Amino acid sequence: MKFTEFNLNENLLKGIEKAGYENCTPVQEQVLQAALTGQDLYVQSQTGTGKTAAFLISIIQELLSASEQNQKKALIMVPTRELAVQVEEEAKTLCSGTKLKCASFYGGVGYTRQTELLKKNLDILIGTPGRLIDLQESGAMDLSKVNYLIVDEADRMFDMGFYPDLRKLIKVLPSQKDRQTMLFSATLNTYVKNLAWEYTENAKEIEIEPENITVEEIDQELIHVSSDDKMKLLLGILKRENPESVIIFCNTKRTCEVIAQRLKINEINADFIIGDLPQATRLKVLNSFKNGKLNCLVATDVAARGIDVDDLAMVINYDLPNESENYVHRIGRTARAGKSGKAYTLCSEQDVYNLPAIEKYIEISIPSVVAYEDMFIEDKSKDIYIKTGNYHDDEKSNSKSYKSNRDGSKKGKSGYKSSGKKGSYSNKENNKKDYKKTSSYKGNNKFQDKKSQSICEQQDLSNLSFEERMKLYKEKYGQQSNVSSSSKKNDKKTTKKQSKKSVTNSTKTTEKLSLLDRIKKFFGR
Repeated sequence: MKFTEFNLNENLLKGIEKAGYENCTPVQEQVLQAALTGQDLYVQSQTGTGKTAAFLISIIQELLSASEQNQKKALIMVPTRELAVQVEEEAKTLCSGTKLKCASFYGGVGYTRQTELLKKNLDILIGTPGRLIDLQESGAMDLSKVNYLIVDEADRMFDMGFYPDLRKLIKVLPSQKDRQTMLFSATLNTYVKNLAWEYTENAKEIEIEPENITVEEIDQELIHVSSDDKMKLLLGILKRENPESVIIFCNTKRTCEVIAQRLKINEINADFIIGDLPQATRLKVLNSFKNGKLNCLVATDVAARGIDVDDLAMVINYDLPNESENYVHRIGRTARAGKSGKAYTLCSEQDVYNLPAIEKYIEISIPSVVAYEDMFIEDKSKDIYIKTGNYHDDEKSNSKSYKSNRDGSKKGKSGYKSSGKKGSYSNKENNKKDYKKTSSYKGNNKFQDKKSQSICEQQDLSNLSFEERMKLYKEKYGQQSNVSSSSKKNDKKTTKKQSKKSVTNSTKTTEKLSLLDRIKKFFGR
C-alpha cells in the first residue's frame, strides 16, 4: 500500500516524498490505519521495520488536522540520546513542508539551549525520561497540552531502569481519556503489558512477525576460536574482507574501548561508542560513521540503539550476546531495506554456552567452522596495556570524575584522544600487501589454498550437536585451562603449607616469650 492512498495532508506528503518513502511497510500500514482513527495502540515490532516513520506520520497528520485555537502537542519518549536525535532528524524531514516545530531533549548536554528551544512553542517533544522530568519539574517544559504520547522501545526502557520515570511522567500528562497513547516494543514482557494496560484505553494490539532476514538475506558464519586468539581473528576478517562499514558488537563497555584502541594500533580506522562517553563525543563518532569518515565502529547493544545505517556492509559479534533476541537485532542491521549482508560471530570457550539458546531462537544451526592459523593476523597491540576510561582531549590529563544524571550520561569535557598509531584500513593496496604476508584467504569467502580448504571442511561444525561441540572444545581448548587450574591448586596448596609453617614457627617462637615481650612484639615495640 502506498502513502498516497491514505487521506494525508498535502504538506505532509511533501515531507514523506522528501524522506524517500513511497510504499508502506507492514507496520506502517497497520499503524496508520488504526492510529488515524484516534485509537490507542500497543505495537510489537522489531527494530528496522519502519515504526519510527509509522508513529511520526500518524501524529503529524493529527496535529495538522487540529484547529489552531485548540493547539495540541505530541510527546515521544525514547531510551537513549542517539535514538532521540535520530527521531528528531526524521521528524524534521517529515515536517519540512509544514509549520510544525520539533526538538529533542536528553542528558549529557547543558540545559540552556534546551530551555531556549522550549520557548518556541514546539509541537513535537522528543526526549529521554530523565531529562524530560528535570525540565518538567523546573517549570521549563509544559506537558499539560500533550494529547499524543508515544513510548518507543518500551522493552529497552525497562532494561535500562526507566519504569519509575515513565510512571512519573505519565501522571503529569492529561488522562488517558484525553490523549492518544501508542507503545512500541520489540518484545512482549510483563512490564510493557502492565504499562499498556494501565495507561491506555481499549488499546488495539498490532504484532508484526519478526523478519526472516536472519536466515534468508544475511550470510552468517560462526567461527569457533580460543579467547586468546579472538583479536588476531578479528584483524584477519577485517583485513581480508576490507568492508566499507562494519559494527563490532561487544558485551561490555570496557571491551568496546579496548578493542577499538587495539584496532587503531593495528592501523585500522576504528572508534567506539559506549554510554560513558560525553554526549558531544558520541554524536561526533556517530556522525563520522554515518558519513563514511569512520569505517569501523565498536559498540555495546545499548549504545548501538538508534544507529540507523542503511548500507552497513558487515556486522561482527566479538562476543556472543547474552540475550538471544540481541543476536537478531545485531545482525539485522546489515540487511536493511531488502539488502543482503554479512555477519561473523566469534565464539570462544567463554561464550559458547550462549549458542544453543540463540540457535533455538532463530530456528537454524548457524554455519560454523573452527578457526585455523591462516585466518589469523599478528596483533601489533598484544604486548601493550590498554588504559580505559579517559575520554579527554588531553592524553596526559588526569581522569576526572563525572557527575551522572538520570539518563545515565556523564558530564565532562567533550571529545577524547585515544592512544595508538594513526591509520586507516580504507587503503586497499596496503591491505592487500599486508594480507598476502599473513593469509591465503582471498575474496568472496573462497579458500584459494587447497590445504586450508580441506582443514575448513574437516572442521565444519554445522551438523554437530551441542554436546559434540562441547566435547570438541574440551579437547581443543580444555587442556590449557586444566593445566592452569591444576597449577593454581598446587600453588594454593604450597601457599597454605608455607603459611601453616610460618604460623607454627611464629607460635613456637611466641610461646617462648614472656607476656610483656609478647605485647611489645604485637604492637611493634
